[in-house]
Amino acid sequence: MNIFSRLFGKGKAATAPEINFGRYTDAYKTAEQYDAWDESQDLFEAENYTEAYASFLKYLNDPAVRNVRYEKSANGIKFEFFQGSKKIIGFANQKQVIVEAKIAQAHQLDAAFMERLIRRNFDLKYARFALDDSDIITIKFDTYTMDGSPYKLYYALKELATNADKQDDLLEDEFQNITLVGVDHLKSISEKEKQIKYAFLIKKIEAVAHSIFDNNKTIEEYPGGLGYHLLNTAYKLDYLVCPEGFMMEALERIHRLYFSKDDRTMTEKVAMVRSEFQALLARPAEDYYREMYVTTSTFGITNPASHDRVRSFIDGELGNMKWFRQNGYLETALAVPGYIVGYCLFNYAIPLPDRAFFHLYYQIMEPEYFAKLGFSEIYYHVEKKVFDKKEIRRAIRNIVRTHRQKFPKLNPKIGSLDFTDCAGFAKSYLLMVRNVNMMKLQ
Repeated sequence: MNIFSRLFGKGKAATAPEINFGRYTDAYKTAEQYDAWDESQDLFEAENYTEAYASFLKYLNDPAVRNVRYEKSANGIKFEFFQGSKKIIGFANQKQVIVEAKIAQAHQLDAAFMERLIRRNFDLKYARFALDDSDIITIKFDTYTMDGSPYKLYYALKELATNADKQDDLLEDEFQNITLVGVDHLKSISEKEKQIKYAFLIKKIEAVAHSIFDNNKTIEEYPGGLGYHLLNTAYKLDYLVCPEGFMMEALERIHRLYFSKDDRTMTEKVAMVRSEFQALLARPAEDYYREMYVTTSTFGITNPASHDRVRSFIDGELGNMKWFRQNGYLETALAVPGYIVGYCLFNYAIPLPDRAFFHLYYQIMEPEYFAKLGFSEIYYHVEKKVFDKKEIRRAIRNIVRTHRQKFPKLNPKIGSLDFTDCAGFAKSYLLMVRNVNMMKLQ
């Protein structure tokens, strides 16, 4: 099942290309998964640890991606699960739990990366980086079962898995004397898809550079407006290109730099973000291609958020379109709703209908990119500057049909959409999303 089956259900959208978008989240669990969690807790309290861990693994297994495998025997339970580029293996019995992920083979014990891993250990609560007898960099976690409740195990495995996934590409990109290991499970994407994604990211970064960075006066006079441009671009690339490794870390760094609470002025932050984008432009295409592959994950890094959080964020930001639109800064005006959509997808695991509406927003506003990827639906004709009203309404109704069972009062006011121009449409579309009734079936 791909993301379109989950967001849009069966039918026309279900035949869309098998392409990943956005960050994986484990927030959309099934009733069977929640039942497995309760069972795991009960079995653990009864000191039936092996069976408790088997139920815990059922809880972790996402049926949409089949990310967990395990095998029970008289000696205990062997298991493995996936997190991005890494495979994590473990063993549990009535006495202990041992979990490990192999990251990279060190051909020379470079002091710089050894120091980095030691420093990372100080930040870890459950796991630790180590070297095995073959000088393979690993990350490990172990515990006695009496101290290994399902609650603790969830956070320990999440810490181990997410750190293993992030560090491998970063170490390979920075240090030349290591080779990644444990990546045989990765599925490569086609060269055509890689080229389309690379061309898109370069185009978007260059567009920001030409429209913003080439005008220093604009940077000084409207740093807040530039912030919308920069973050809109960063979040859009994160969701649509779905990068790994260096680029993913760079986009996360852009987010951290812009929202850091320090003494830097907005102009200084814009300059720092500019440097990050310039570094991305300077990278060879081959480095990007190496980081483009299909991943399977178990843990999400985004925090669950309700529709009320989405609504309040729209309320707090959408009004900032008005001044830019009235004063002729149309690109900046359009960057505001793009920022809202991207921020929510980058930071939160929002309700599935909201996610579907926001994905559709990108598909409407980036028609050339989706067309090149093989999507047949074209919602906006760039040359004519005309929206396909019928197709947009059909897509919205399809989202409603897909999620009506769990959200019976889902009622987007399609008639409120403004198809006059892109800015008008973007504003009306987000107001439509803001006003939907997302009451869930109890």
